[in-house]
Amino acid sequence: MKILVTGGAGFIASHIVDAYIDLGYQLIVMDNLSSGRREYVNSKAKFYQVDIRNKTAIEKIIKMEKPEIINHHAAQISVRNSLQDPIFDAEVNIFGLLNILTAGRKVGVKKIIFASSGGVVYGEAKTIPTPEDYHPLQPLSPYGITKLASEYYLNFYCQTYKIPYVALRYSNVYGPRQNPHGEAGVVAIFTLKLLKGEIPIINGDGRQTRDYVYVGDVVEANKIALSTEAIGSYNIGTGIETSVLEIYKKLNEIIKSTISVKHGPAKIGEQARSCLDFHSSEKVLGWKFQTNLPEGLKKTVEYFKFYEKNNKK
Repeated sequence: MKILVTGGAGFIASHIVDAYIDLGYQLIVMDNLSSGRREYVNSKAKFYQVDIRNKTAIEKIIKMEKPEIINHHAAQISVRNSLQDPIFDAEVNIFGLLNILTAGRKVGVKKIIFASSGGVVYGEAKTIPTPEDYHPLQPLSPYGITKLASEYYLNFYCQTYKIPYVALRYSNVYGPRQNPHGEAGVVAIFTLKLLKGEIPIINGDGRQTRDYVYVGDVVEANKIALSTEAIGSYNIGTGIETSVLEIYKKLNEIIKSTISVKHGPAKIGEQARSCLDFHSSEKVLGWKFQTNLPEGLKKTVEYFKFYEKNNKK
């Protein structure tokens, strides 16, 4: 079976590509390398450097490769950038998705697996952990709006063109290959700063909570999505709230650092709490997280120790 993974040079999707190849599938990777890294792309995958906004190029590649399944991870993923430039956010996340869906429909794609975000589609939910049937869905950023709109488009293509889909609503994913230089990804950012002896900065008071899920567990959800007959949106999280201050303290303990944290201004549009109820995923998909936070943080620290050592050379 041939699988196309968009954004396959990125943090999460590159791990998924590796796992799919290990399962014996033929992999096609698309990525514009705006945030992904070419060295993350498995050497056994066929790689195209292309922007998903380029309708002509996308149609040409998909028509030529004829993938049976498309795993769509390419996206504009910054909440802050979406606030500053909602048009660009929509161009990538909405029009990019439609380019993929339109081309995929023409070649008879059998399933779409979509990287959605449980961290943003629910907005400031009153029910914590938040289940998939929570109402009303009120995302607080253009990024959250485009993720939710994408799920509606997937449902439209399923109802109209009979293309089944699985939208995986990730909580805050962390682990090896996460970008430590961006404005998101607090685990990677804090880890690298502490290893380099630099002072990490917490936006606001640090009491804002998130549901941190290890990238290896997210990969398992994407493996299950290949064969499940289920259709719809499913939370991929741990159901456990952890504050940003707690993340800093746990990483400080693992790294054995004595560096004190600094506080900066709170980010506009940032949710106070976010935590996902995963019981629907457990019941329907047979998925449940396996990596607890201390274990996942230790694995992440070890990766970044290696990363920092090799980047000094």
